[in-house]
Amino acid sequence: MNQELIEKLSLLRGVESNYVDAWGNPATVDASSKAALLSAMGYATEDDAKLEQQYQANLASVWQNMLPKVLVVRKSESYPLELHLPIDDLKVPVNWTLELEDGEKLKGTFTPLDGQLVGSETIEGVEYKALKVFLKLDAPIGYHTLVLRNAKRKKLADTRFIIAPQASFIPNEIASGKKVWGPSVQMYCLRSQRNWGIGDFTDLTYLVENVAKGGGDFVGLNPIHALYPNNPESASPYSPSSRRWLNVVYIDVEATPEYNASSEAQALVNSNDFQWRLGELRGKDWVDYTGVTQLKLKALRLVFNTFKETVLGSGNEREQAFQAFVAEGGENLREQALYDALQEYFYADGINAWGWPSWPEEFNEYHKPAVAKWAKANPDELNFYLYLQFLADEQLAAVDEKAKGLGMAMGLYRDLAVGVSEGSTEIWANRDLYIAGAAVGAPPDVLGPLGQNWGLPPMDPGKLIEQQYQPMIDLFRSNMRSCGALRIDHVMALLRLWMIPAGKDAKGGAYVYYNIQDLLGILALESHRNHCAIIGEDLGTVPDGISETLQENGVHSYRVFFFEQAEDGGFISPNHYPVQAMATLTTHDMPTLIGFWHCDDLKLGKELGLYPDDNVLQTLYNDRHESKQKILDSLKGHQSLPDYISNDVNWVGMTRDLNYGMQVHMAKGSSSLLSLQLEDWLEMDKPVNVPGTSTEYPNWRRKLSKDLDKLFAEHDVQELMSKLSDARRGASN
Repeated sequence: MNQELIEKLSLLRGVESNYVDAWGNPATVDASSKAALLSAMGYATEDDAKLEQQYQANLASVWQNMLPKVLVVRKSESYPLELHLPIDDLKVPVNWTLELEDGEKLKGTFTPLDGQLVGSETIEGVEYKALKVFLKLDAPIGYHTLVLRNAKRKKLADTRFIIAPQASFIPNEIASGKKVWGPSVQMYCLRSQRNWGIGDFTDLTYLVENVAKGGGDFVGLNPIHALYPNNPESASPYSPSSRRWLNVVYIDVEATPEYNASSEAQALVNSNDFQWRLGELRGKDWVDYTGVTQLKLKALRLVFNTFKETVLGSGNEREQAFQAFVAEGGENLREQALYDALQEYFYADGINAWGWPSWPEEFNEYHKPAVAKWAKANPDELNFYLYLQFLADEQLAAVDEKAKGLGMAMGLYRDLAVGVSEGSTEIWANRDLYIAGAAVGAPPDVLGPLGQNWGLPPMDPGKLIEQQYQPMIDLFRSNMRSCGALRIDHVMALLRLWMIPAGKDAKGGAYVYYNIQDLLGILALESHRNHCAIIGEDLGTVPDGISETLQENGVHSYRVFFFEQAEDGGFISPNHYPVQAMATLTTHDMPTLIGFWHCDDLKLGKELGLYPDDNVLQTLYNDRHESKQKILDSLKGHQSLPDYISNDVNWVGMTRDLNYGMQVHMAKGSSSLLSLQLEDWLEMDKPVNVPGTSTEYPNWRRKLSKDLDKLFAEHDVQELMSKLSDARRGASN
């Protein structure tokens, strides 16, 4: 193995050799890990001659193309343009045309030699120069095309020229200093006496109405990405099938127009057996995904029959809306619908069709002829899943419209997962974009000494550029639909991902870099077009300077109270949090307030075998006790608790006064956004997710302990919302 070539290619492909670990110490990536990652990217690391050819081909591709495939720049009066040219062509004038989105064309001329020399390289005996020139033009933000031609009008190069705003969108009220609050919830947790055993869009509407009435300005959601309707136990919202489309299990079947027109569907739902089963599913404390999904799909099939009979082919307003949705969704929506239809077909045929890797070979990639042939032969199956996405999109849009109609400053905020599962629609339809022989995770840190492997294949940064960032544009745009803010889980993924080669443990990975300025530019452009604020979950190891970069780009930081500690172990006052931030007490990956205070998470971790020995567990107990005392000291110091609560943590349990006092304490802080968990309003103890587990604990299934109407009927909850609103108004002054 040619180590020198491995190092050169690592540099070329953004594979980092050195990094700073979670303890602040310099760390070096093992050479074998870099070689394994390059191999996963398609390089012949075991064949020196072929590897040399690949390196030279990569180098030639950079220098022999006058422009890259895509350029992302920020709105300005002058735009830098780096050109790569043979030395003999430097004096030849170049005519440029910027073709704007709306069809308008801007034109000009420059001579490369007038630019600034920034580099050189010799390729196949030809000397190339890199020169930076500047285009002075007045163009709007958007997705344009830059074309370069010579005097004879021969095209020399073209590129996608993306002009982005300087920073992401921030709503006027928030930009003017208003401090807002809202609850965050895992949507499937919502309970009511009308849903089908899982929270749905009608439950969400009820939640929005009551939060708005109580003075809240948003409701935050878990990722509501498409999962697997025919493999419903694959329920993690952070391991979706597609991040562009919606989880159809959240559809309220009885709220669809076609249900109200379907005597067959109504007869099924109103039957004694069906109603008994619904009652059973509602009564469970943990979501029965299989039971819920089976009932919904059975009823939705009948609803779809009515849609076919009364809407499709009618030319009426509803069909026009459906056809417009399908046209807007384009090929990507068709991919999603076809994936779901095929998965159902294979399961019915007795195949364990958990994902495309288990499907018959002729169907395991979207572009194969057998897939197109099947789709042509089964139009109803394809239309059924297109219809489900149409319903989900329609119901989500209605919730957001309701929120904004009630005067909420943000309405809904959505959550974007960091990746998709290996058997997903996204990989099935765009295999080349993903590095199949690697998985996303995290290097060792304080909470995970062995590192983490999340099992999510990463996007190849080079292929993203080849595809002119269209997958990221589509991803951002679709997740900003019907909401006022987007939280990006693990926002560091815009800079780098810890990629673990197949066959290695999490410690054997390496950071692979993306062009963060390009991705932040696209994010800002889409946020302005969709009037959507951006929240970046920037927990964990954050390289120097990145927090400032995110802030400059209008991204709200994500500040969790329990992690905001000073060097002496004390807790930083919420008054000292950044203004451009979302503050919160806990997250979906953490225990509830009661769980934290009573160490239920540590007890559960022991039961689940998460700690290597009792010494580690005892250290965690000791640290927790110390943290609780520091929290109490901070709350007392800010007069956030009633006098009757002791100053000594040994005498303090998690009472409602302490629980709600902590929430109001956060509401007095300086961050523009405050998110709180409904679980803590209900004083629940069980977590919704235990990191590091899969089958050991029923993650992503635990419901809220009360129906929504009972929650909002509680006097103490109404009083809490009033106090939160008052504290936020006080913090705005």
